[in-house]
Amino acid sequence: MNMLLETEKLGNPVINIAIFAAFVIVTLYVVIRVTRGGKKKAGDFYTGGAQFDGRQNGFAIAGDYLSAASFLGIVGAVALYGYDGLLYSVGFLVAWLVALLLVAEPLRNTGKYTMADVLSFRLRQKPVRMAAATSTLAVTFFYLLAQMAGAGALVSLLLGIESKLGQNIVIAIVGLLMVGYVLIGGMKGTTWVQMIKAVLLILGAGVMTVWVLAKVGFNLSGLLGEAIAKGAADGSSIDLLAPQERYTDPVGLVSMGIALVLGASGLPHVLMRFYTVPTAKEARRSVTWAIGLIGAFYLFTMVLGYGAGWLVGPEAIANMPGGANAAAPALAFYLGGTVLMAVIAGVAFATILAVVAGLTITASASFAHDIYNSVLKDGKADPAKEVRVARITSIVIGLVSIVGGIAANGQNVAFLVALAFAVAASANLPSILYSLYWKKFSTRGSVWSIYGGLITAVGLIIFSPAVSGAKSSMFPNVDFSWFPIDSPAIVSVPVGFFLGWLGSVTKPDGPEVADAAAEMEVRSMTGAGAEGALDH
Repeated sequence: MNMLLETEKLGNPVINIAIFAAFVIVTLYVVIRVTRGGKKKAGDFYTGGAQFDGRQNGFAIAGDYLSAASFLGIVGAVALYGYDGLLYSVGFLVAWLVALLLVAEPLRNTGKYTMADVLSFRLRQKPVRMAAATSTLAVTFFYLLAQMAGAGALVSLLLGIESKLGQNIVIAIVGLLMVGYVLIGGMKGTTWVQMIKAVLLILGAGVMTVWVLAKVGFNLSGLLGEAIAKGAADGSSIDLLAPQERYTDPVGLVSMGIALVLGASGLPHVLMRFYTVPTAKEARRSVTWAIGLIGAFYLFTMVLGYGAGWLVGPEAIANMPGGANAAAPALAFYLGGTVLMAVIAGVAFATILAVVAGLTITASASFAHDIYNSVLKDGKADPAKEVRVARITSIVIGLVSIVGGIAANGQNVAFLVALAFAVAASANLPSILYSLYWKKFSTRGSVWSIYGGLITAVGLIIFSPAVSGAKSSMFPNVDFSWFPIDSPAIVSVPVGFFLGWLGSVTKPDGPEVADAAAEMEVRSMTGAGAEGALDH
C-alpha cells in the first residue's frame, strides 16, 4: 500500500526538478560550445552548415521523431489496452519506413532548407511557397501546442505541482528555454540537443526493458501471462492480446492508421533533418542509424507497457495523476525507486524540450526562407537579414506557443497531435509525392492540394467528436459534431491527392516546366547537382 501511495506521488519532486535542471544546464553548455564562432550564414542557422555525419544525424532524427507521446503515451496505452496500444508503435515505425522509401533521399537531393524548396523546384515560386509555408506553420503550430500542453500535464504528474498557475509557469519556462536553444544554437545547437536526448531516452528505456525482462527470466510469454493475470485480478475486462478492445469502430481505426502512417512523411520538422548532412551517402547512412534506433525503442515500449500492466497494474495507473501517461514513470519508480524515477522524469522533460526546439526552428526557417526571402524579397534577401528574421520569428512563435499552451492546458492533447498528423498527411504529403514522382504535376495542382487538404482536415476535425459531443472532447458540454470519427485522414488524404490531380489536369504548367521537371527527376534520384552532393 505504501508503494502504491508513493508511486501515485511519483517520487520526490525536488529530485525530479534537480535532474531536469541538470539536463538544461548541460545541454545549454553544449549548445554554446558547439556554436561558438557565430552563425551569420543562412545555411549555418537552418542546417548547421550540413556538417553532421550520418551517425550523428541518425541519432538526431531519432531524437526528433521520438516525442513524449512515444514514451509516455505508448507505454500507457499498452499497459491499459495491450494489443491496441501496440498499434501506435507499429504505426509510427511503419510511418518511418514510408518516409525513407518514398521521401527522404529525393527530398535531400532536391531541396536546400525547407520542404517548400522541393515543391517549388519546377513550379511557380510564390504561390507554391506561400501554400507550403502556410501548411508548415499550421502543422508546426498544432504540434507545438500539443507539446506545450503536454508539458503542463507532466507537471502535475512528475513535479507535484497541481495548481493551474504552477503548470502555466512551467509551460512558460519550457517555451522560453525552447527559444533560447534556437537563438543560441540554430540547427547545429538543436541537433546536439536532439542527439543527447535520443541517447538518454533510448538508454533509459533500454535499461528498464532489461530490468523488466530479468524479473520474468527473459521470457516474453511469461511477461504477457503476468500482465494478463494482473489485469484480471484488478477486474479489468480488457483482453491485452486481442485486437479492437479499445478501437471498436473499424473505420475510425483505419482512419487513425492512415494519419499515423502517412502523416510522419509530411512532418516538416522531421523532413528538415535530411538537410543537415553534407551528402546523399550520409543521408542514407543516417537513415540506417535512425531506423535501428527507432525500431529498438518501439520494441522497448512493448515490454515496458506490459511490464507496467503487470508490476503497477491497470487500476493503479488509471487512478494516478495523468492516467495512462503515468505508466512509464510509475514503472521506473517500482523498479529503481526515487533515483530512477527522477531520471525518467528528466528524460520526459528533455524529450518535450528537444522536440519543441526542433519545431520552432522549422517554423522560423519556413517563414524566413519561404515567405520573407522567396515571396516578399523575390529570393534576393540578404542572408544575414534572413537569419535575423528567422530569429525574430522564433521569438514570436515561442510567445504564441506559450499562450496557446496555457490555453490548451488540460485540454485534449491527442486532438492536437491528431490534427498535426492529419494536416501533414492531407496537405503536405500529396504535393511532395506528386512533385517527386509525377512529371505533369502543376502549380495549380500543388496549391489546390495543399490548401484543400489543409482546409478539409481542419474542418472535419472541428466538427468531429474530438472537439465536441463526447466526454473526452475539448468542449464536452456542447455538441456541434456531425463527422462521426476523430481522425479525418480517411477523407482528407484522398481529397488532397484528388485535388492535386484535378488542378494539374485542368491547368497544366507551360512547356518551360518540362526541362525543370527532367532536371528534378535526375537530381532527386541521383543527387547530381544537389548542394554538397560530393559522392556523385
